[in-house]
Amino acid sequence: MADGILDEAFARLQRTGPERDGWLSNHAPMVAEVLVRHGYGDLVHRWLDAHLGRLEPRPRGIAPIAADEWRDPLGDPSRTGDWLDYFDRELTLGPWREVLARWWPRLLPGIAAGATHGVIRVGHAVRALLDAQTGARVAELGHGLAYWAARWQPLAPPGVGPYPSTDPRSALDAVPRVPDQRFGIRARLAQLADLPEWPAAAGAVPGRAEDQVLARLAAVVEAAVTRHAHHGYANPVMLVHAATAPHAVLRTLPALPPALWRPSLAAAWAAAAAVTAAYSPAVARPPDATPATQAAELMSLAAATGDAHAIKFADTAIDTHARTGNPATIGLAIHSVRQIAAD
Repeated sequence: MADGILDEAFARLQRTGPERDGWLSNHAPMVAEVLVRHGYGDLVHRWLDAHLGRLEPRPRGIAPIAADEWRDPLGDPSRTGDWLDYFDRELTLGPWREVLARWWPRLLPGIAAGATHGVIRVGHAVRALLDAQTGARVAELGHGLAYWAARWQPLAPPGVGPYPSTDPRSALDAVPRVPDQRFGIRARLAQLADLPEWPAAAGAVPGRAEDQVLARLAAVVEAAVTRHAHHGYANPVMLVHAATAPHAVLRTLPALPPALWRPSLAAAWAAAAAVTAAYSPAVARPPDATPATQAAELMSLAAATGDAHAIKFADTAIDTHARTGNPATIGLAIHSVRQIAAD
C-alpha cells in the first residue's frame, strides 16, 4: 500500500517543474518519499493537495540535447525542459543504474546545483528505487538528474590537503565563514574562491578503502546533524543542507560502482563545508535542553509541522541515530526541527 502511495505521488508530480518562483526548489517528491518511508503515507496526498498550487508546470524544451553535446547546456537553467526530455529518453533506453553511473561523475563537480537540492532529489529517488524499481520511481530519478544538470554549479576548487582535523565535527568548526552573509547562496558561494583558508578546509578527505569511505561520510553527516542544533539559529533552513546533501550522497553510494565512492566523499564533504561557510554564525548557541526521546517522536513532530526542510532533516537525523545509537542525536534534532519550522 505504501509503495502504491509513493508511486501515485511521483506520478502526480511528473507534470510539475523542479523549481517555483524563479529558483525555489520543488520539495514535494522528496517529502513524499520521506513520509512514506517513515509510515506517514496517509499524509502524502493531503500534503500534496496543500502544496500543488504553489508548484509550476513542467517547463517545455527549447531544442533536444544530443548525447554527445551535453557539455554546453550543463548548468543552463533555461534548458531545464530539454534536460527533462533528455533523461526521459536516457532512462527509456537503458537501465537506471547505468544512467546514474554514467552521469554521476559528470554531475558531481556541480554538487552545489540548486543550493544542493539537485543531488538531494537524486538521493531520495535512488533510495526509493533501491526499495522497488517502478516506472514512476525511474521517472523521478530522471527529474532529479535533469534538475541537477540544469542548475549544475561547481564550487571553488578545493586543495588536496587533508582535513584540518580527523574529527569531522572539528573540521566543520574550522571551516572559514564567508565575510558577506547578506545575500543568497549563489552570492555566498562565490566568495569561497577569495578565502585563503578554503582550499585546506575543503581539501581531499582520508579513507581509501570502501568501508572507510562509508564510515567517513556517515561521520560527516552526523557532525552536520548535531552541529545544526548549535549553529542553526542564524539560518535554520539553509544550514539544513550541510547535513542533507552529504546524506543524499551516502544513500546513493550502494547504487554506484565502488570506483566512484571516493570522489563522492570528497564532493559531499566540499558541499557540507561550503554550506557551513555560507550560513554558520560566528558564535554557537547552546540548544534548548531536550530530553533524549524516540526517533518516532522526532518524525511525528516533523510531519506535524508540514515543513519540507523539517521533514527531510528529521529523516537524516533518524538515519544518523540508527547508525550510531547516540540518543543525544534525537534530542538535538528535535531542537533543530523546531527552529526550522519556526523560521
